[in-house]
Amino acid sequence: MNWENELDGSIRTIYQLKNHLALSRTEEKKFKHIIERHPMCIPPYYLSLIDKSDPNDPIRQMAVPDVEELNLMGSYDTSGERENTKMPGLQHKYLQTALILSTNRCAMYCRHCFRKRLVGLPNSELLQRFEDAANYISLHEEINNVLITGGDPFVLPTSIIAKFLEMLAPIEHLAFIRFGTRTPVTLPQRIIEDNVLLDLLRKNSLKTRRIYIVTQFNHPKEITPESIEASNLLICNGVPVNNQTVLLKGVNDDPKVLADLQNNLVRVGINPYYVFQCRPVKRVMHHFQVPLSQGYQIVEESKRLLNGHSKRFKYIMSHKTGKIEIVGIKDNQIFLKYHQARNPRDTGKFFSRKFNPQAGWLDDLGDSAAHRLGLHALG
Repeated sequence: MNWENELDGSIRTIYQLKNHLALSRTEEKKFKHIIERHPMCIPPYYLSLIDKSDPNDPIRQMAVPDVEELNLMGSYDTSGERENTKMPGLQHKYLQTALILSTNRCAMYCRHCFRKRLVGLPNSELLQRFEDAANYISLHEEINNVLITGGDPFVLPTSIIAKFLEMLAPIEHLAFIRFGTRTPVTLPQRIIEDNVLLDLLRKNSLKTRRIYIVTQFNHPKEITPESIEASNLLICNGVPVNNQTVLLKGVNDDPKVLADLQNNLVRVGINPYYVFQCRPVKRVMHHFQVPLSQGYQIVEESKRLLNGHSKRFKYIMSHKTGKIEIVGIKDNQIFLKYHQARNPRDTGKFFSRKFNPQAGWLDDLGDSAAHRLGLHALG
C-alpha cells in the first residue's frame, strides 16, 4: 500500500471507527454531531498506535473525537490570524516571516488543532494563487523566511510542492523555507515511499537555501520505527527536522512523559524547538488546556530529567500579540517575555502579570502594578 492508498483508507466515519474501537450508543450519536462540524481522519498507520484496551490512550486522545469537543468555551482564532492576513492564504504577523496556508487538508485531523475553524472544511482563508503570495514576498525584503503550512502541505502532490519551491527560488532575500507538516508522525509513508519528494527537498535545500521541516511529536508512542525512518530520510537529504510539542491534558501533561519525548527526539536527531501552551480554541480549550501554573511546573520538572541539548526548547504561548515565553512564577506574579512580537518594538520585552492559578492564557491573567501604570517593559 502506497501513501496515497493509506490516506484514502483513513477512518472518516463513525461506522468505520466502530470496526476498530468500542463506542457506546451515546458516543456514536455525539461523535456524529462533532464530525459534522469538525471532520475526522485517522490513517490506518496512526490508528494502529492506539491501545484499544485503554480509553485514555494518548494517541486516541489526539485522533478520536471526544464529547468534550461539544464545549464551546474559547475562540476559533486565538492568535489573531485573520487580522494578519494580507490576502487569502498569506499571513504576515512577524516582520521576517510570511506564513502560507497552502491547503485545508491533513493526513490526520488532530482533535487539538488550533485551526479547527478551517482544517478539513471549505474556507476562504486558503491560498488561491501561489503566484500572488510569491509576488507579495518578493516585494517585502524584510521577509527572510517562509512557512508553508495549512492544513498539511505534504498531503499535496509532490508536483505542487515542486511548483511552490520553483516560484520562491528567485527571491534572493529569502534565507530559508519551512514546511509545517505532521506527516512524519501521522503518515510517515508519505516520506518513506516518495523518492521524488526526497530528491526535490535535497536539491532545493542544498542548492539554493536550506529547507527545514517543522513537525509535531506530542508523545513518546509516536516515535516508532516508521517515524524514525521518515525523519532520518529527511535529515540525510539535508533537511533538518525541528519539533513543536503542544502541552496537552491527558497526553503529555506529566514531567516524565514530556522528558521521555524530548530525550527520544534528540536521540533520533530531531531538534526540540517549542513546547506550546494549548490555545483556548473552541472545542479544544476545555478538553486539552492545562493552567499556565501547572504547565510551567510540568515543563520545569521535565527539564530536570533532560540534558542541555534536549531542553533547548522554550515554553511558549502563541498569543495574538506575539509568541510569549513563560519565564517564571514568584511572589504572586507570573513573568513573561516576548520571544517574538507582532509589534517589533515589543520583541524581547520582559513583563509580569498578577498570577492566577486557574489562568490558561494571557487574557486570563490579572494586571500587575507595572502594567496598570503603563510600564509594560520591566527590563
